[in-house]
Order: sequence, then C-alpha cells, then structure tokens
Amino acid sequence: MANFVEIDDEFICENCGAKVPKLGYSSRDHCPNCLYSKHVDKNPGDRAEECHGALEPISVELNSKKGYVIIYKCKKCGKIRKNISAKDDNMSKIIKLTANPIEY
Repeated sequence: MANFVEIDDEFICENCGAKVPKLGYSSRDHCPNCLYSKHVDKNPGDRAEECHGALEPISVELNSKKGYVIIYKCKKCGKIRKNISAKDDNMSKIIKLTANPIEY
C-alpha cells in the first residue's frame, strides 16, 4: 500500500464517548470499546474521504494472516470498509459479530 500513512492518535469515540488511547504498534482506526470507526480514508491513513460518516461494525471475517477483520457499513453513504481488529478490542463484541456473516 504505497498510499498508507500511519496515524496513531488518541481520540474520543463519537459513538460511545470512550477516550481511545494510541494503539502503539500500528494506526488506531476504531474504538476498542464499541468497535465503531469513522469514514475518513479513501486509502488507509490518507484522510482524503469527505463523507466522515459513522462506520458501524456489521460483521467480522477471520483471516489466517491478519486475524479478525471487522467489516463496516457507513451509516451516511452505505459503503463497506474493512479494518483489522486490534489486540485490545472488545472480544465479546467481535464474537457477536461472527453471527452476522455477509455475502458480497
């Protein structure tokens, strides 16, 4: 990914209000508490997306190399996005999402 820009900043989750700390080993791109993200990138880390809608976690995939991959649907524009889960993510919420397989 030539366009990838690593941004690992603290933020306040716009969905649940949790203070989200830096991840420390990669870019923090979603809340570990509620798993919501924000539609800000066209390419990972570029912050070029103009939508800025809430990315709702709707499902999860298990990738043999990346682990759990959270699948999101933007509540504003409807686009589907994916993010790799983080070590400190709420595992009970990830497990619940496995019950929602999606077909492309």
